[in-house]
Amino acid sequence: MRYPETKLPSVGTTIFTQMSALAQAHGAINLSQGFPDFDGPEALLSRVDHYIRQGANQYAPLSGVEPLCTAIAAKVERCYGRRVDAASEVTVTAGATEALFAAIAAVVRAGDEVIVFDPAYDSYDPAITLNGGCAVHLPLAPPRFAIDWDQVARAITPRTRMIILNTPHNPTGQVLSREDLDALSSLVAGTDILLLADEVYEHIVFDGADHQSVHRYPALAERSFVVSSFGKTYHTTGWKLGYCVAPAPLTTELRKVHQYVTFSTSTPMQLALADYMQAHPEHDQQLPVFYQAKRDRLNARLADSRFDFAPVAGTYFQILDYSAISDLPDTEFVHWLIEHAGVAAIPLSVFYEQPPAMKRIRLCFAKHVETLDQAAERLCKI
Repeated sequence: MRYPETKLPSVGTTIFTQMSALAQAHGAINLSQGFPDFDGPEALLSRVDHYIRQGANQYAPLSGVEPLCTAIAAKVERCYGRRVDAASEVTVTAGATEALFAAIAAVVRAGDEVIVFDPAYDSYDPAITLNGGCAVHLPLAPPRFAIDWDQVARAITPRTRMIILNTPHNPTGQVLSREDLDALSSLVAGTDILLLADEVYEHIVFDGADHQSVHRYPALAERSFVVSSFGKTYHTTGWKLGYCVAPAPLTTELRKVHQYVTFSTSTPMQLALADYMQAHPEHDQQLPVFYQAKRDRLNARLADSRFDFAPVAGTYFQILDYSAISDLPDTEFVHWLIEHAGVAAIPLSVFYEQPPAMKRIRLCFAKHVETLDQAAERLCKI
């Protein structure tokens, strides 16, 4: 029997899976894959148990349970001043990754171009490819990793269907400014270009800055799928719950894909999140201080190391430059780091279509203080 050729010839096991497996095999401290080593709020966990025992264990509605969709709409208005209709513009998904895939699958057709900024989260390109589109990769140059809007303007063609934004940005930790969103508004005005705004780290922005969500800009919001993550906000990445807010016509198309990918997501977890969001609206407002303390703790402990770095502006990832330590490519250096320091990291080059010359790695600081201190102690010895 002849098996069909792969539809994703350049895709293998993700770097996150590889590094987590290596960390486990070597007994290394895992600062590679982006998940906390602490649990979500006890009050949230207890509500899941409550709903399981109350019998809320069957399918949820396709779009999400009504209390959660209502809570999401209320949060969008509270945080960003945008009113959305919970019934027709909010969809709960099996993690943000499903929302990203469903949004791309809903509107990208064969021959369409999608502008992606490298280093880019690794799920964008395969989703574009599987749906017949062509990813147009625009590199963000270190150390600022800022978008060159003149370059974006030159990259737009009559085939441009979508631009994917990610702010706060994984993996670099950069955040878009008001000037960035104004520049984007000018570029897409008068066009039919759609936006996919990956804002899963929306509540993890530091140093008193405001998250510049697409929700804040009506002219952008009307053409956008805005994707968020309960896992990132409530320290429950294993629940795989996210959501997408989009105008009703775009939501209709997204739900056509969503219903045949997962149809719906965990009922007791949705109901628990709805209760917790209503009872604790302060939770997302406390995240910047919570995670900035971890960022600052890690960076203070690394001050005497040979790594070079600047504090990230958002997310729970810190970028380190190891130029003073090794000449190895970053894909080899992370293996060396596991073996010689017992710390697992992610090489930045894997997020690029064509990596520039650089020596940078990404560490996750969504960890207990003891974990961060132990990792920093090891890193300072090399």
